[in-house]
Amino acid sequence: MEALSEDFMRRAIALARGGEGKTNPNPLVGAVIVKDGRIIGEGFHHAYGELHAERDALKNCYQNGENPKGATIYVTLEPCCHFGKQPPCTYALVEAGISRVVVGSRDPNPLVHGKGNAYLRENGIQVEEDFLRSECDELNPIFFHYITTKMPFVALKYAMTADGKIATKSGKSQWISNEKSREFVHVLRNRYAGILAGIGTVKADDPMLNCRLTNENGEQIGKNPVRIICDSHLQIPLASKIVQSAKEIPTIVACVGAGQGEQSFSEKKLALENAGVEVIEVPSEKATVTEQNPKSSVDLRELMKILGEKKIDSVLVEGGASINYSALRSDIVNKIYSFVSPKIFGGQAKSPVGGAGVNLVEEAFEFMLEKISQFGDDVLLEYKNLCLKR
Repeated sequence: MEALSEDFMRRAIALARGGEGKTNPNPLVGAVIVKDGRIIGEGFHHAYGELHAERDALKNCYQNGENPKGATIYVTLEPCCHFGKQPPCTYALVEAGISRVVVGSRDPNPLVHGKGNAYLRENGIQVEEDFLRSECDELNPIFFHYITTKMPFVALKYAMTADGKIATKSGKSQWISNEKSREFVHVLRNRYAGILAGIGTVKADDPMLNCRLTNENGEQIGKNPVRIICDSHLQIPLASKIVQSAKEIPTIVACVGAGQGEQSFSEKKLALENAGVEVIEVPSEKATVTEQNPKSSVDLRELMKILGEKKIDSVLVEGGASINYSALRSDIVNKIYSFVSPKIFGGQAKSPVGGAGVNLVEEAFEFMLEKISQFGDDVLLEYKNLCLKR
């Protein structure tokens, strides 16, 4: 049998990225079928509910007039062996007469984990596991986290100056980052299933929080994430862009329910729902509840549990300093995207993370540097959290 080729698996990895932003809450998966040293079919999981990568590759193989019997398939993730939106890929591989399956990542889904590879072996197919596993694993941190915790993978995104400011002393922030950085933000909005901001950001900036990712011809190619606004007491203006576009872009407003002024709360909730907004009530964060303020801010951990139940597998937080601190304190942040611009503001302007802060160095929220990229004169620092208390 032919020696394994890293080139074929890397081709499968490249194909898998073609489904970015469309497969949530499913993983990104690519597959390449090889026979006599050449590719005879390839495919990937294009979108949630559509063919999985293996079946897409087999379809491509047959369309090319090729016979996959006796071939090797390189697949970035262990083939599924259960019925979901699609039938098991393991069945298709056995029926097609595939002789060897080269697997990159192991699927942590309890319905699949180890069972897909075992089924293939039981049916006479040679299985090679963990081939370029680290590179294949990099495709699906969102899926791996969501499928094992049922909670969304959460990332903070912010842009700051070289001296750590997110606005001038007068509150102006447009634009700290350059155009190339802002274009990449729309890549991120396409990648994540939801985008979260606080009511302060909505009232101050009146953003759309949509995805404006386009191709070379200027055509819209990105998908809009579900917009999630933390608005404890339903202060969001009905005339805001978020509310006005809620019938076109899925929008959730998370609040803590009625307290004083219950009638006005009910009226505002009804008005928002009539505008297309889904209003969900979430428990208050216990750390902020006082006798004077019995219903303070939304408990972000409880909100994430609710979003996970709605199959929102990932959330990009694009709020201000206050909600960034709340997210860190709630221990829900998996990743940070920190854009650093070569500008200096000085003074007492806000930093990316507000709140009460920590008292001791050892109480710091700690992350590990994962990647450094450059967008013109801006630098993007990507950090990952290795210590979430799940």
